[in-house]
Amino acid sequence: MEHGRVTRMGKWLRKYKVDELPQLWNVIKGDMSIVGPRPDVPGYYDKLVGNDRKVLQLKPGLTSLAAIKYRNEEQLLAQQEDPPKFNDEVLFPDKVKMNLEYLEKRSFTYDVHIILKTIQVIFK
Repeated sequence: MEHGRVTRMGKWLRKYKVDELPQLWNVIKGDMSIVGPRPDVPGYYDKLVGNDRKVLQLKPGLTSLAAIKYRNEEQLLAQQEDPPKFNDEVLFPDKVKMNLEYLEKRSFTYDVHIILKTIQVIFK
């Protein structure tokens, strides 16, 4: 995964998730929600089968427990000998599991909990 050089401003924007602000427009339009599964690599959700397809009932979101857990996904993948295999066998299945758990537990108070946890992690 070659991402080129990231400027100091770019690092700051990513660290504090300011680069996500344009997605608020998608929330306002109703295409996304604040809490829900982060959009993943194109094609991954198409391969879901059985009970895992229930994840597709959720609108993509700005944050989720999976997004919090894997907020440093790029660095984690960069440390792997075979990043695509690690993503296929570890990361993506875990994200699906976490998003299915969210589907079962979702409520206004659970969303508030996730939003507060996101804010806490961003400003840590």
